[in-house]
Amino acid sequence: MSILHDLAATIEARKDADPDSSWTAKLLTKGPEKCAEKFGEEAIEAIIEATKGDVEKLTSEAADVLYHLLVMLAARDVALDDVLAELARRQGISGIAEKAARPKG
Repeated sequence: MSILHDLAATIEARKDADPDSSWTAKLLTKGPEKCAEKFGEEAIEAIIEATKGDVEKLTSEAADVLYHLLVMLAARDVALDDVLAELARRQGISGIAEKAARPKG
């Protein structure tokens, strides 16, 4: 997981970077909504490649999805460690049971 932590730290550092010199800074200056939109676009591209079966292209798109997920989280000040803690909390719990235990709404 070190690479994800490294990437999250780089994204966090780019919050104060010049948007003309950093794609990450440019995305972040456009706001959380644009970051979420870009994440969605990348997720759709990954879905398309998954259905086509091109492993190399899917791998590339999956990397884009992870990057844009981290940017979206940073735009809302959600730490990667918080997401990982939530995954750890769910570990060993049936997905069906976990979903049923979530608050309705």
